[in-house]
Amino acid sequence: MNEHTPNHHGHEDDQHADHGAPASHGKASEDHRGHDQHEGHTPQMFRDRFWLSLVLTIPVVFWSAHIQELLGYQAPEFTGSAWTPAAIGTVVFLYGGPVFLKGAFRELRARMPGMMTLISLAISVAFVFSWVVQLGLINAEALWWELSTLVTIMLLGHWIEMRSISQAQGALKELAKLLPDTATRVTDQGDETVPTSDLREGDIVLIRPGESVPADGIVQKGTSAVNEAMLTGESRPVEKREGDEVIAATINGEGSLRVRVTGTGDKTKLSGIIRLVSDAQRSKSRAQHLADRAAQLLTGAAIVAGVITLIVWQFLGAPIDFSVVRVVTVLVIACPHALGLAVPLVVAISTTLGARNGLLVRDRRGLEEARRVDTVVFDKTGTLTLGEFRVVEMAVAEAVSEEEALRIAAGVESESEHPIARGIVRTAEDRGIELPAADRFRAVAGKGVGASVDGTDYHVGGPALLEAEKAQVPGVLREAAEAAADRGQAAIYLLRDGSAIAVFAVADAIREESREAIRALHDRGIKVAMLTGDAQAVADAVAAELGIDTVFAQVLPEDKASKVRELQQQGKRVAMVGDGVNDAPALATADIGIAIGAGTDVAVEAGHIVLVRSDPRDIPKIVTLSRATYRKMLQNLWWAAGYNIVAIPLAAGVLAAWDVLLTPAVGAVLMSASTVVVAVNAQLLRRVDL
Repeated sequence: MNEHTPNHHGHEDDQHADHGAPASHGKASEDHRGHDQHEGHTPQMFRDRFWLSLVLTIPVVFWSAHIQELLGYQAPEFTGSAWTPAAIGTVVFLYGGPVFLKGAFRELRARMPGMMTLISLAISVAFVFSWVVQLGLINAEALWWELSTLVTIMLLGHWIEMRSISQAQGALKELAKLLPDTATRVTDQGDETVPTSDLREGDIVLIRPGESVPADGIVQKGTSAVNEAMLTGESRPVEKREGDEVIAATINGEGSLRVRVTGTGDKTKLSGIIRLVSDAQRSKSRAQHLADRAAQLLTGAAIVAGVITLIVWQFLGAPIDFSVVRVVTVLVIACPHALGLAVPLVVAISTTLGARNGLLVRDRRGLEEARRVDTVVFDKTGTLTLGEFRVVEMAVAEAVSEEEALRIAAGVESESEHPIARGIVRTAEDRGIELPAADRFRAVAGKGVGASVDGTDYHVGGPALLEAEKAQVPGVLREAAEAAADRGQAAIYLLRDGSAIAVFAVADAIREESREAIRALHDRGIKVAMLTGDAQAVADAVAAELGIDTVFAQVLPEDKASKVRELQQQGKRVAMVGDGVNDAPALATADIGIAIGAGTDVAVEAGHIVLVRSDPRDIPKIVTLSRATYRKMLQNLWWAAGYNIVAIPLAAGVLAAWDVLLTPAVGAVLMSASTVVVAVNAQLLRRVDL
């Protein structure tokens, strides 16, 4: 092993050294009652009942005396034709109505009257009143065509709602279908095809070109590019080589891979994604609670308005049938169907949209609050940086090119396991440089390493190696080394024949994506802060390169949460981004915790939102999605509430003196129209460019 000293490195890799204990963090409580008035129902059931009810409603309307008088035609008469609307209208009520009556029973049993209660009141009052009229007990006009059209239109509205929510959740089912049914398991006796469910941790599987990955695992042999777009939103295939992780249900490219299974069944990332998104779709945001409360209040208000309408019109001497029609219309038009749909559908779509872009929403309240964030705090290591050493700067003597110097240095270091040595090697590999063979590798105790490359002896090491070899250092290299030291980076020299021919600044490499992420956050008016256990010089260098606004350096793991609280005390709305065990307390303390998906389970559990592909560029997407989701919620809530504010007085007949009256059927059309508007507006969220 290469015996580099701390002087050789330039700084200790201490940011991982002092993990604090994970904070106890209970999951945010989730209310799973949700928008459950359709419990046990399917879109297909509503569709089938709608179409049959529609067919039955046509003759009811056609033989209705009111419609005949209104349109000026005479329907064919036959024995019992006067009872046609009553007979068929009763069938419509008994066939299409029970779904609403059962929903109302559940609401009343839970002491939470809502939209099903209102619908049931409206159709029940119309049904009973119509039979009273039909039997000649009072002299009025039956409401058979209004009842039939009301039931039919209500079925249509609920079918639209359920289909919309089902489509929003359909992405989860599509993800589950991506997992292959069988896998090729490699055994001592040869390859065998087995059901995916038979795979166990530790098995070796062969993944041929074009096949789906059957389980989570680590590449043991082979190289390929894997398409992970369906899980992470990353459009470009991701290169995989030995030691890299692959995710179940992703698609292998042109190479063959042998993978050691690390997770199967419920333990795969795919299952975790489906579980998290499903939980998030059942959880409730503050806006949802507000909408639920508004729906309950509207139900009470509608019932009171209906009673007052009946009393007032009777007091004014109106016929009983006129008063009852007004009551039925009030109950129908006040149905909070659109209000109840306004938020759940938007959140269901936004949650699924986030999942398609690599954003897993564990708690909807986190997504809702993201729109208000004005400061994002990043943990440096593993978030803004790779968490691995790389060559970040280099300088060479005139007689050698940068590529050649890196090729030789990587060849010399290729047999060393030291983190800095591995960083030099990985930098060369990242640049596509083929490593040369090295002979006579040897460690120079406490100073560096030496080896022969292409027949020439070279040494690689830090300042201690220069002193031991009494090496000559050209001015340009000495200036580069001093600049690296000022930034807190290790200066590593490549020596040949007693003279330095190159110097490499080695440090925890900044992710290329970090620059874009911070620029995008600034464009959205959001400040960026950074937490790190590194020395101030190292932190300042990273901050200067990325344009970070606030730096907290030399922060102990247990102090990260206090730094978040310090920002909150300044009145800032803080989002914390981290990936380690010692980030969990800070993630839990922040207004929004954003966990890097490649990080620890503790960090993921502490976060409100998880970044599947560990890409900081996804953080601005959270803000964009949050703001767009909130706009849609407000638009839908205002439309649903505003519609009822105007419609209820009209339904009660306040403009009757001017011959402006709404029938129950027209009320049902308006109510369903508001539902359609809300549903269509929610679907427009899919057009948001994240």
